[in-house]
Amino acid sequence: MKDITLFWHRRDLRLSDNRGLFNALESSDSVLPLFIFDKNILDKLAAKEDPRVTFIFSEIEAMRRELRGMGSDLLVKYGSPAEVFKDILSEYNIAAVYTNRDYEPYARDRDKQISDFLSSENIPFLTFKDQVIFEFDEVLKKDGTPYTVFSPYSKRWREKLREQPITAYPSEQLGANFLNTASLPDLSLEDMGFRRSDLSFPEKTVPQGIIRNYDQTRNFPAVRGTSKLGIHFRFGTISIREKAAKAIQLNDVFLNELIWRDFYSMILGNFPQVVESAFKPAYDRIPWREAPDEFERWCNGKTGFPIVDAGMRELNATGYMHNRVRMVTASFLTKHLLIDWRLGEAYFAAKLLDYDLASNCGGWQWAMGGGTDAAPYFRIFNPISQQEKFDPQFTYVKQWVPEYGTPKYPQPMVEHKFARERCLQVYKDALNREP
Repeated sequence: MKDITLFWHRRDLRLSDNRGLFNALESSDSVLPLFIFDKNILDKLAAKEDPRVTFIFSEIEAMRRELRGMGSDLLVKYGSPAEVFKDILSEYNIAAVYTNRDYEPYARDRDKQISDFLSSENIPFLTFKDQVIFEFDEVLKKDGTPYTVFSPYSKRWREKLREQPITAYPSEQLGANFLNTASLPDLSLEDMGFRRSDLSFPEKTVPQGIIRNYDQTRNFPAVRGTSKLGIHFRFGTISIREKAAKAIQLNDVFLNELIWRDFYSMILGNFPQVVESAFKPAYDRIPWREAPDEFERWCNGKTGFPIVDAGMRELNATGYMHNRVRMVTASFLTKHLLIDWRLGEAYFAAKLLDYDLASNCGGWQWAMGGGTDAAPYFRIFNPISQQEKFDPQFTYVKQWVPEYGTPKYPQPMVEHKFARERCLQVYKDALNREP
């Protein structure tokens, strides 16, 4: 049996400009792509129509059609990666395994386990940078420690980009080096206990005008002023390098959003405790309120604050929420209601199509005040003034809250001035208390 090279797809569901795949195809003329539907992840999903599983499945199907057109295929497995690799080694002679790095705590533990197993079988496990421009150990202070504030990180990130310009890895040009194989066995969503979601997904392509005008339109949820590319960055169906290169040409504010993405990935990579704990440990002393009924009203978009309710209903209906509104809804939960940020983070994790652990934890900690942000904790979004500023005609609100302005719409569940003063006092007391 011929020795083959495996390329393991994870957060890089594409055949073009794929760093690890490019290196695999350069090194071998018998590359077999692999994707594992990971039971360790899927078993934790509550919804059996989770649209993200449908999205991944659809992208895998598209990749298989493309590969079959080249006389190859993609090996699709379902199980825990450790068990899957044992099975694969009993089926194939594997010369090497290539993959792109993932920086989440589970992924790093998984990859160490797979690396150790392959090493015991004398099989190299080669990993590459692909989903970020700079990894968590590349943009550092002069003393070699990681940045913890965005502005200086961003400045150094840009300097680094001038030193190391973006390079493409044209894996799509090496298609002749995929393994020639008959069609491999199919796997259905039902085989894994899932059903196909009928939710629609954002396009991979965005009109250039949206990116060109991004700085002027991005804060207004009633207009199409953002890219909605988050799900594609999350699962790597598009190249971060390609989009960053475009952003450099078209709009610096959009580029800045991509830098934020690297920043939060860097924070997670260097400080993995942020998944469960505040980046600033003193904020773990805040006595969050136990208020399940209020949390449920927030989840269902029935707080009596129109922009908050519109955001939550958009999320529940589409798996998406406008970026500005994400900040407002998160601030409202943590500061107006004094409900634990981790509950909100988990709710977004269950609902967002573009859910990304690093960015979600970073955003929620930013909203509650205990994250990497340099601003003091007493920045509290006023949902009324946010409404007036960013949706003054209530266009966005009327789209998602049709009963707004009628007797059916609830009164505000908390008075803003009272909530602000309560939050300031609770935070002040907690932060001034000895640990």
